[in-house]
Amino acid sequence: MNSESSSLQVKDIGEQGLLEKLQHFCPPEIIGDDAAVLVSAPEQSLVVTTDLLIDGVHFSDITTSPEDAGWRAAAANLSDLAAMGASPLGITVGLGLPGEIMVSWVERLYQGMTECLQQYNTPIVGGDIVRSPITTIAITAFGQVHPHQIIRRSAAVVGDAIVVTGVHGASRAGLELLLHPELGQSLNDKEKTLLIKAHQRPKPRLDVLPILWKILNSHSLPFPIAGMDSSDGLADAVLQICRASSVGAVLERSQIPLPMAFERWLPQEQALEYALYGGEDFELVLCLPQESAHDLVQQLGQGAAIIGRITPGLTVVLHDEQEKFPDQVLHLSQGFQHFRS
Repeated sequence: MNSESSSLQVKDIGEQGLLEKLQHFCPPEIIGDDAAVLVSAPEQSLVVTTDLLIDGVHFSDITTSPEDAGWRAAAANLSDLAAMGASPLGITVGLGLPGEIMVSWVERLYQGMTECLQQYNTPIVGGDIVRSPITTIAITAFGQVHPHQIIRRSAAVVGDAIVVTGVHGASRAGLELLLHPELGQSLNDKEKTLLIKAHQRPKPRLDVLPILWKILNSHSLPFPIAGMDSSDGLADAVLQICRASSVGAVLERSQIPLPMAFERWLPQEQALEYALYGGEDFELVLCLPQESAHDLVQQLGQGAAIIGRITPGLTVVLHDEQEKFPDQVLHLSQGFQHFRS
């Protein structure tokens, strides 16, 4: 970003001027025509996902810098590809912008996207820009996966272990610290930084896939397996998988991995609430046979855990093996839903 951009508004340079600046974030050999051409490997299926982020709903200047908003936008889409078992090929970016927004803000947004995407060798291959009263980011991501390695929500079977690839509740906690800094008085600076970073710079778990394929191949297990990401909350992910697979589940509350900072900061029930319904942790929730699940958790480490099992029926129950709390039936209505009063 040059010094000239810091004083310019988008309306000062118009659509073509802004496009010219943003093209520097894209590979020149791919952009420049009406559409991008991406080469997919033979015997691979194309995976496409779209995510929409709105200023004031998914990000704000209070909690998110332009770079962080860009990172989160890219990470959300890469996480959806990971949840399908797919490797990323590229993304397109659609922007709705007020004319008064600073050009420097848009360039910083793209810088954050690029910082995330470069870690996964994923280019920005095109997009569109329109005038809008509200800043809107619409990303479409493209990936590829072997047809026999597609992860689907509808593939869970009774007896499967339910695995999460990392801790839950950190992103929600980071958001609360950004909105209400006084809440973190019992935390040290390192703990605060880790929680805030979990919200501002989440990592899509594409790193899990090669480990998962290696384990399943070593056990000669058939595909597909079931799974999705936990961007809308851990409870939502398990409920969505169970609904799609026409099964139930039992989750053990003591096995749900939480950030270490929660132990001396949050009451137990609030910590569990953040983990189940906080959302935007971008971990994977996978259902697979017990032996493979144990191997996966052991190799992933760092908060990965078996949190329950798939059961007959259609009910998802939160259980306490220590019998301090009664069983609790989980419902989709308990989590965040757009348009709900």
